[in-house]
Amino acid sequence: MAATTVFEDKASVHTLGELPALSPSLSQSSTIYCTSENSKPYSTSKKSYCTSEKPSQVDLERDDKYPEGGKRAWSVVLGSFLCMAASFGMMNTIGTLQAHLSKNQLAHYSDGEIGWIFGVYTFLSFFCGILIGPIFDAFGPEWLLRFGTLFLVAGSMLVSVSTLYWHFMLSFGIFAGIGTSLIITPAVASIGHWFRLKRAYATGVATTGGSIGGIILPLIIKGAIPTVGFAWAMRTVGFVQFFLLFCGNFLVRTRTDIINGTDVDSIKTSEDLKKNQPGPGRLRSAISAIRIDIKAFLDPRFTFTTISVFFIEWAIFVPLTYITSYALNLGLSSDLSYQLIVVLNIGSVFGRWLPGFVADKMGRFNTMIVTVCFCFATVLSLWIPSGYIDSVVGRKAIMIVFALLYGFGSGSGISLTGVCIGQICSTKEYGTKFGTCYCFVSLGTLTGIPIAGQIVAASGGGYLGLICFAGASYICAFIFFNAARWVGLGIEGKKRGWRAVY
Repeated sequence: MAATTVFEDKASVHTLGELPALSPSLSQSSTIYCTSENSKPYSTSKKSYCTSEKPSQVDLERDDKYPEGGKRAWSVVLGSFLCMAASFGMMNTIGTLQAHLSKNQLAHYSDGEIGWIFGVYTFLSFFCGILIGPIFDAFGPEWLLRFGTLFLVAGSMLVSVSTLYWHFMLSFGIFAGIGTSLIITPAVASIGHWFRLKRAYATGVATTGGSIGGIILPLIIKGAIPTVGFAWAMRTVGFVQFFLLFCGNFLVRTRTDIINGTDVDSIKTSEDLKKNQPGPGRLRSAISAIRIDIKAFLDPRFTFTTISVFFIEWAIFVPLTYITSYALNLGLSSDLSYQLIVVLNIGSVFGRWLPGFVADKMGRFNTMIVTVCFCFATVLSLWIPSGYIDSVVGRKAIMIVFALLYGFGSGSGISLTGVCIGQICSTKEYGTKFGTCYCFVSLGTLTGIPIAGQIVAASGGGYLGLICFAGASYICAFIFFNAARWVGLGIEGKKRGWRAVY
């Protein structure tokens, strides 16, 4: 069977040879290091890799093995799935909460003002990663998940007794936001310790938990409000979250060789080995790493990827937050309007799993580019025309189709962004790089929802400007993801064009 050439970033390689290549622009030789590795442990099927960076001596002497499966590895995926159901499930429920609060407790506030509550929530969910990432890298996920459980469940319970604007800002915006961040970062990053070749697939399976949670939690809220009221509906959500997180706390674990600094990615010098050993040295290392890694942006791949993820997050929360309010504005029934969030999350189940499976074969960045185009196409061809259909039946049909297809396309915006970041950094520094990226991306989640709400207010209640805002964000994401891919491919990859796997 013919060998497949793959252009992928990897932390450790085995040199097969040094090929002097003549630079066409400078007419001087440079060196390309070509490598090969088994696609699976003990497999005879090999993949070839090329890089312009010379491997370190440690890389030449040791082979960093990832389990790529097994009972322990998949139990981590299951634990991450449960954590995602509780945390991302709540994030996927903000459309239901926004519609309810705008019609009831906060009816005298504008959409833009209410949007700040959910903007702060999503902002903290991602921004706190800059603090959490280095702690995870040094100590693992256990205590982070425990505190995350406390904050998230407390936030949901406090929402049940909230009546004023600042109550909701404190309970949901701040408490639930911090709790979500404490859960998301370790739940996603832990998978990277067990998978590399199958990392996108495993992460996709885990993040489908957010979609399942996004189906269950809105149904609980919508079903419980007419019978027991909003307060007990939110308390029920809190109890469900506690059960899911209680189980997830026992299952999510990391590899001790990576945390203790004995893996190949971590050891560059003898000082690195000492620094990563348990004790004060590791604590000092973690504290010193709690900062924005500005040097990461010297890598154009990281810079372009961060910008593209910024625009994706700017766009993705617009339909999630306003699809229910938009449907009510179209004249659709209240039951259907609230169920559109559920339909969107049903589509997202497949959208988070399938792209992850495909990405490991056709490339993570390639898959992100395709799904970004798909999201833009659904916004342009379905969401915009929905406002120009005269019949209620036609509006109902097109909104159901839009919610289902957009949910499918947007699913990769959650499941693959972290995988793309992991592709361009080593496993040991993944938590820090992930936190640095989302420190900047969180500014998009902070401002995106309020901006969309202000657009609605400035349009006199119209939603066309909001929809165009989401579409324009996807265009920008497409441009910068292509730029990141082009830089990452290198000379050999660019020769293959769109056939190159990246």
